[in-house]
Amino acid sequence: MPSITFFQRLSGAFRDNQSHLKLVLLCTAVSGGGLLAYGESVAPEEAVTEKKKVVVLGTGWAATSFMKNLNNPKYEVQVVSPRNYFAFTPLLPSVTCGTVEARSIVEPVRNIFKKKKVDIQFSEAECFKIDAENRKVYCRSSVNNNLNAKEEFVVDYDYLIIAVGANVNTFNTPGVMENCHFLKEIEDAQKIRRTVIDCFERANLPDVSEEEKKRILHFAIVGGGPTGVEFAASLHDFVNEDLVRLYPGIKDLVKITLLEAGNHILGMFDKRITAFAEDKFRRDGIDVKTGSMVVKVSEKEISTKELKNGGEIKTIPYGMAVWSTGIGTRPFIKDFMTQIGQASRRALATDEWLRVEGCNNVYALGDCATINQRKVMEDIAAIFKKADKDNSGTLTVKEFQEVMKDICERYPQVELYLKNKQMRDIADLLKDAKGGDKKESIELNIEEVKTALSKVDSQMKFLPATAQVASQQGTYLSKCFDRMEESEKNPEGPLRFRGEGRHRFKPFRYKHLGQFAPLGGEQTAAQLPGDWVSIGHSSQWLWYSVYASKQVSWRTRALVVSDWTRRFIFGRDSSSI
Repeated sequence: MPSITFFQRLSGAFRDNQSHLKLVLLCTAVSGGGLLAYGESVAPEEAVTEKKKVVVLGTGWAATSFMKNLNNPKYEVQVVSPRNYFAFTPLLPSVTCGTVEARSIVEPVRNIFKKKKVDIQFSEAECFKIDAENRKVYCRSSVNNNLNAKEEFVVDYDYLIIAVGANVNTFNTPGVMENCHFLKEIEDAQKIRRTVIDCFERANLPDVSEEEKKRILHFAIVGGGPTGVEFAASLHDFVNEDLVRLYPGIKDLVKITLLEAGNHILGMFDKRITAFAEDKFRRDGIDVKTGSMVVKVSEKEISTKELKNGGEIKTIPYGMAVWSTGIGTRPFIKDFMTQIGQASRRALATDEWLRVEGCNNVYALGDCATINQRKVMEDIAAIFKKADKDNSGTLTVKEFQEVMKDICERYPQVELYLKNKQMRDIADLLKDAKGGDKKESIELNIEEVKTALSKVDSQMKFLPATAQVASQQGTYLSKCFDRMEESEKNPEGPLRFRGEGRHRFKPFRYKHLGQFAPLGGEQTAAQLPGDWVSIGHSSQWLWYSVYASKQVSWRTRALVVSDWTRRFIFGRDSSSI
């Protein structure tokens, strides 16, 4: 009886929970028979939602920042790039002179996303075509197979993120591509380092004439921006702190020249920093030639047009030339721009949400793109209509203030204009346009509003092509993707002045955190928010701290700090490896 009761209970449990139990009965007839029962609880089947396919082109600052900060597991991410690592590019000038080793500033991309819950896959390949209409990306393997041929494949996407950076811009100057070094990739820095040592070794040979030695040891840097200035300073320190002791016979023949077409170097910095840098370089013996535009580069000479001397053409003999000015568009990006009607532009135009104009599901970040900020005057009629809720044909200060927050979010130039004019709010601007009326009694028609806001768009600025901008864009876009579904239901952006409702997200807003310009001799110029300028040894230690903290992993952080420590103790490595 007990056994019958057991089977009845077991049978009832199976019938009541058929979708939740697996039952295995193994019966044997050994020693009177035996019974083994096995039960496993199985969760009810859930509806499987198909993941959206996100394709990311590139592994630079923007792409890596996006991958690091994306946390929504509802995406399937495919990263395509010809390099399988992220490089901390602000330290490339340090690599050229052996202050930091190349492997210390690179991190394999698989290490960056291997612990994330998001499904991220990587393919070492280069994109050569984008088909936005059919949502396909055509790629070519950058790894040679056994047949020494290039494999091509196609990747479909729901969202495409273009973060491929930019090429060097030679401005079609003859001879630049053939005779100059560049400083954009790890390979560039390593090549420069070997060339510097080779120049010293060639000049040290016994049968080289004095004149030839001077030419070989003349290092010319084209471009007085942050990269060119930092490389000139790093090279000067390398020569005077390390190489002069190893090559005492030729130390007095070394010359470093910095060529800049503008009137000053570091033109984007505060004037105090520019003046200090120029003065320090002259004291250090670095020849700074401003107003010198390079017009031709041959194997042994650089031809410059002296803008200060009526366009006189001069030739400068050199041993190594580094071109560090301007950025250009990659060929497949040019083809894509032609495809979407942006052929006349220098970079991909995006809206304030980083979407490529004309492509709803394509985003572009970093140096390959520029934000096409919409002007207030283009939408002034729509803004007026949205603010004029009572349809009176005039706007009061109160009506304008109700939409002021949305206006400042949508058009950041408005806030900048008020700040520069030292106005507290829009009421001050309207009062200034209307005259001496009291704020409460001000009423403006559309023509008067146009007059009040006519100069606001003069505050529009293009973002610089820096690592800081690209990193912030990647972080911003990852947060947008994390909240994509939620924001469809509950939009969090400003009012749509030319439509109904609100934008899904707030527009991208760049926050400048400051910039550095290492000037050599353990001195750095720092320009921080709030118009705060610091120059000297204290800023150098701040530079060390910031650059160490900004490394993408503890591994690279430890390697960079150990390289700096090694340099302080043992000096820089001068082997041509």
